[in-house]
Amino acid sequence: MKYVEEFRDAALARGLAGAIRAAVRPDRRYHIMEFCGGHTHAIARYGIPDLLPPAVRLIHGPGCPVCVLPVGRIDDAIAIARQPDTILCTYGDVLRVPGSGRLSLLKAKAAGADVRMVLSTMDALRIAETNPGRQVVFFAIGFETTTPPTAVALRAARAGGIANFSVLCNHVLTPSAIQNILESPEVRELGTVPLDAFIGPAHVSTVIGSRPYEYFAEEYRKPVVVAGFEPLDVMQAILMLVRQINEGRAEVENQFTRAVTRDGNAKAKALVAEVFELRRSFEWRGLGRVPYSGLRIKAAYADWDAERRFATANASVPDHKGCACGAILRGLKTPTDCVLFGTGCTPDNPMGSCMVSAEGACAAHYTYGRFRDRRAGAA
Repeated sequence: MKYVEEFRDAALARGLAGAIRAAVRPDRRYHIMEFCGGHTHAIARYGIPDLLPPAVRLIHGPGCPVCVLPVGRIDDAIAIARQPDTILCTYGDVLRVPGSGRLSLLKAKAAGADVRMVLSTMDALRIAETNPGRQVVFFAIGFETTTPPTAVALRAARAGGIANFSVLCNHVLTPSAIQNILESPEVRELGTVPLDAFIGPAHVSTVIGSRPYEYFAEEYRKPVVVAGFEPLDVMQAILMLVRQINEGRAEVENQFTRAVTRDGNAKAKALVAEVFELRRSFEWRGLGRVPYSGLRIKAAYADWDAERRFATANASVPDHKGCACGAILRGLKTPTDCVLFGTGCTPDNPMGSCMVSAEGACAAHYTYGRFRDRRAGAA
């Protein structure tokens, strides 16, 4: 615990806050987007905005894989789960994401579908081995961090001849989403979402490294600092970005040197390249269809591809009309801008995906935000 506590030291936090205040210039503002949901969670949990000067604004990005999962893909998973003699396995947060008509996998389970929470892809594979008479589908989601374990399961299924196992693949790529945001009219043309810099993802970068972000620094002149998840990590990254902006630099810096390298994990990347290939486009909640932003299973593993096996619809389905999740994921709105936030939409009764995952902006703000205290004081 000592190693973790060192990154939560209050005195060091105050020192970093003072350094940020001293570095901020009075003649400008700093708009910094944290892309990773883990950073969003840490920022809310540790009250980091309260330590920053007003000139520094943190903007939540689409950094939670549960949050960016579109409604249509949830509908596909529910349709598969309802098939006879079928078991659908996935991670815990995914079970509560609303699909069409607010139907979730958890509600489908309550209605009789065999839906199971697993902690790993290999758990799903073992369920397939012990249920040879039933189809077992792993509903795979996540950024580059969770893609290698899915590849491991697919390779093991092929090697072991486990024919009743398949994967419904929803793995997406972080750099493509960053580029989509930078190319969006709100950022590039209208300026309604001013962006000066990015806090780069942590877990994702342990796999892909910091090299992919160099394009954004060079092409778009946007500084990137890859940061860890502890509060001092985030604050040091903010200080590094403020200094880059002041000096007119646009570089990729690595604050998270204890886990991230420039080239990432070569073995994991090779495994992913063996099993997956790029889709021409993939739909993200809030961002729409993003070119070359998702992965699909290669033809060599087609026998274990649930999209082929079950002929999924892959339909584009709009979000709930009152839910502002899409705008929040693009940085256009904050959680409290949504009319449903904290009333019709809570972690116990989520209307949108941003309120489901602990790393979603709405869930983090609801759990750790001080809006409840302000409302109580106003009353």
